Amino acid sequence: MNVSPVPASPRLTSLSHGGGCGCKIAPGVLSQILQQSGAGAVIPPELLVGIETADDAAVYRLNESQALVATTDFFMPIVDDPYEFGRIAATNALSDVYAMGGRPIMALALVAMPVNQLPLEVIGAIIRGGQDVCRAAGIPIAGGHTIDSVEPIYGLVAMGLVHPDRVRRNADARPGDVLVLGKPLGVGVYSAALKKEQLADGHYREMLASTTRLNTPGPLLAELSGVHAITDVTGFGLAGHALEMARGAGLAVQIDWARVPLLPGVAELAAAGFVTGASGRNWAGYGADVLLADGLPTTAQALATDPQTSGGLLVACAPDSVQAVLEVFAREGFAQAAVIGGVQAGPVRLEIRP
Repeated sequence: MNVSPVPASPRLTSLSHGGGCGCKIAPGVLSQILQQSGAGAVIPPELLVGIETADDAAVYRLNESQALVATTDFFMPIVDDPYEFGRIAATNALSDVYAMGGRPIMALALVAMPVNQLPLEVIGAIIRGGQDVCRAAGIPIAGGHTIDSVEPIYGLVAMGLVHPDRVRRNADARPGDVLVLGKPLGVGVYSAALKKEQLADGHYREMLASTTRLNTPGPLLAELSGVHAITDVTGFGLAGHALEMARGAGLAVQIDWARVPLLPGVAELAAAGFVTGASGRNWAGYGADVLLADGLPTTAQALATDPQTSGGLLVACAPDSVQAVLEVFAREGFAQAAVIGGVQAGPVRLEIRP
């Protein structure tokens, strides 16, 4: 069984009602909130990407050759080791910059902690984990904000730069495109098993390796003309983010389940019932627009909706660019990147096939 290093204080995951990207507001509820709050918003012509496509980050044109990518992401602990929690949260936040085709330039820390329950050294370890990830990305944490909170929360405001012509939205897939996924699925399943102290050491290490791997292929992929759309797979699961891609482009998306990479042991853990509550909320929010074909494994729905903390990039590219896309992933250390489906004209929906 996993024995991760924990301080002489409450388990971090015991102090929060959810963990990682599984903390996200359910997609159906979020849609209602955004619909009610969007009226009368100021939209300057320099705003290249806003909230209209549920994209990964906002993009604001600065000049002919530069656009600012801005995003924020924060959540409650997905692991008990404070340093690793900080690393995971920071990696996840920076992912949105990479997913837009940008390169991070700096970050601000968002820190909300129950200071009467957690030793200061634990809080310091969380912040140090985030700092080390930003150092690996080559950027500073240039400031931030802290508050006393009933639950531990950590994340970043992340900013980056991208050429306006290389911005890659989640909404620009084209008929005939091929879908490539950069990381295997199963982080939510792992986290459910970890919270019940049923995650093996090897699987815990796999979880950390996946969730702390920066999505550095993003800006390199954006340099390829055949790459039309990019998003990262996070709290809404593969199905939710693929469906956002379909809705944004007004197209149909198909996923071939047998080709979807999974983290080791995830299928067995899901079959044993280690599934997050967020998976069910995800399905309730968008399942009406997803067709599950006959012949799928019984765990397919749970795994397709499994919330991914710091998940992989989902790329829509022209068929003749697939090899170049896979080569970029391989050079950046994403050996499990795989072709998982495609895009075609037709009614907006997601179909998951065996």
